Amino acid sequence: MAAMEDEKASSSNSTPILPKPRRLKGHTDSTSCCIASRDRPGVIVTSGEDGRVCWFDMRCKDLSQLLMDVSTEPVSSLCFKPGNEDMIYVSSGKEIKCFDVRLANREWKPLESYNYNKEEINQITCNSKSSFLAAADDGGEVKIIDIRHQCLYKTLRAGHTSICSSVQFLPWHSWEVISGGLDSTLLKWDFSKGRPNKVADFGLIDVSSSTGGQCLNPAFIHAIAVPEVDMLDKLDKVCAVARGDGVVNVINIESEMNAMKSKSSSNLRKRSQPRSKDGRSTSNVDPDQNGKKRLHLDYSLGGHTAAVSALTFSMFGERGKFIISGGNDKLVKVWNWSSYPDAGLSDSNNAILHLNINVTHKVNHLCTTPADTDNLILCDTSKVVKVYSIT
Repeated sequence: MAAMEDEKASSSNSTPILPKPRRLKGHTDSTSCCIASRDRPGVIVTSGEDGRVCWFDMRCKDLSQLLMDVSTEPVSSLCFKPGNEDMIYVSSGKEIKCFDVRLANREWKPLESYNYNKEEINQITCNSKSSFLAAADDGGEVKIIDIRHQCLYKTLRAGHTSICSSVQFLPWHSWEVISGGLDSTLLKWDFSKGRPNKVADFGLIDVSSSTGGQCLNPAFIHAIAVPEVDMLDKLDKVCAVARGDGVVNVINIESEMNAMKSKSSSNLRKRSQPRSKDGRSTSNVDPDQNGKKRLHLDYSLGGHTAAVSALTFSMFGERGKFIISGGNDKLVKVWNWSSYPDAGLSDSNNAILHLNINVTHKVNHLCTTPADTDNLILCDTSKVVKVYSIT
């Protein structure tokens, strides 16, 4: 019956039907995370609530080419070791394990194991130089692990007041990470010093930037994404934020920090956009004090009606052209966000929401590949990984 599920895609121009997604099988429970190899095109790695890691090759049949039962607990996150994708890091519970896929065996024994987090880990990520690994946890902390010397480098604490859900290294600053949490705050850290700087507090700005029809959940940060270093010339130093109220924000990090510094010495500034009768902003572009724009991709533009749980910058075609988001509303949105400044504040959403994909389960995670086809990988609350072709 599952194979007969009707998964359709619609855009604001028409209602095309996407080909049925490929269905990758190997997990026995909900899938939690997916990553795509850059060194080996077509290789996908996924993790699940079953404690398993599955390796797939898009050139082969839709069955896992390699099964790794790495934990008795759910696997929450995984990442490659940049420069050596035979090495993979996996988080499960409070532990991080490192495996070498070349040492295939029935019983997978980790080459390295780290138990520095005191609470369950939500996300791990490795920096581009393969020197540090960051782990965000339920205690609101981020552990920075020196993976060359296999030791704890720094604990980033006293920043988040609730669960830290997501963390990313900033490719333009080798000693900085950015983190988001269920306290609705986005923080930038100099992890050599362990000091946080608040980038944005979406709990404060939510009242003025909400629009009619938006869901009323708090603006918790469920996921963040930053461009890769080779995208920076076109995309600038931005961060995409997936929020619990169904909004996707794209912000300029440096500009937001300057705005936060100004706010700390004065009352929350009044916005200059025209207001509707109920006091809400009628614009989806919020300029900060430096004139930079914060994109606000919400329900009024055809966005999500429930919490956004995952998002990423596209790797296919013109890299970074699209932001792809998935949510608890069982929808995947492909945003042509890079054309937004050119589109201005037109009443038409055609240039912004490129594609809308109805799926059959809540989205847990997604990633993209550089390929022309089979380039969107989707993990959801089912045990089957879906693969779509986006153009």
